[in-house]
Amino acid sequence: MGVPARKRSKTRTSRRRAMQKISAPGLNECPQCHALKLPHRICSQCGYYHGREVQSQA
Repeated sequence: MGVPARKRSKTRTSRRRAMQKISAPGLNECPQCHALKLPHRICSQCGYYHGREVQSQA
């Protein structure tokens, strides 16, 4: 079983974890109503997807 030769410092651990942040989702503008929406999803404002109206399942 491998054992670490030295203790990892708090600074080194913090630097590694600094890159593991959550990024904000990329939003696109709906071509119909110009509201922000997630890509590849139906617009929650007008119900359009890819230039045509899609019936919602709700």
